[in-house]
Amino acid sequence: MKFRIYVTLAIFGFMTLVLAQEEAINEAMEKDDSKDLMIGQIAPKWALKTNPDKINFEFLRKWTVGKDERLLRPQSQPNRHAVLMSFFATWCSPCMKELPILEEVYKKYKDKQIKFFLIDITEATRGNPGYENMPKAGPFLKEKGVTMEILYDLRGKVMENYNAQTLPRLFIVDGYQTLRMTRKGFHEGEEEIFKKELSEIIDELLAELPDSE
Repeated sequence: MKFRIYVTLAIFGFMTLVLAQEEAINEAMEKDDSKDLMIGQIAPKWALKTNPDKINFEFLRKWTVGKDERLLRPQSQPNRHAVLMSFFATWCSPCMKELPILEEVYKKYKDKQIKFFLIDITEATRGNPGYENMPKAGPFLKEKGVTMEILYDLRGKVMENYNAQTLPRLFIVDGYQTLRMTRKGFHEGEEEIFKKELSEIIDELLAELPDSE
């Protein structure tokens, strides 16, 4: 009986420590809501690694650009896409609650003209006290059954450009690089509403896409 009590107290203490560390790192990231991107603005361009250990990059402008611009690789990829991107870290417990919902929506739309990207900032925050040994995103999410593509913001520059200090931080961009939906954090109890909102905006953006350039 005493052993069980000790185990319970140890688990509780560990979880309290993790939550305290998460709160501390969020505070350290100097949130400034005045810098938040707004719906209707042009999404900042980015180039992000597809593997933290290799020199392979994904580009936002491969999928969406301004109305008077050409896609990055029009010969091999000539069609504009909507883009959903969610900033996350493996130390972020609300992110882990959002991921299964995104995965479900991703599986519904993965064959449509919308790209789903998870943007990992774990490596960018690894130097903060208490986060040195956080799991690496690739193996960690694979164990959880997440199949969405992960991109790596190793220096946190894209996170800074999108003011994505509060995690998870979700953005949806239309085929003309315009922000159409933003969402900050995860709200428990609103899972079905969240899925419905995602499906509605994605259906709307897909209907707006041109057949071809």
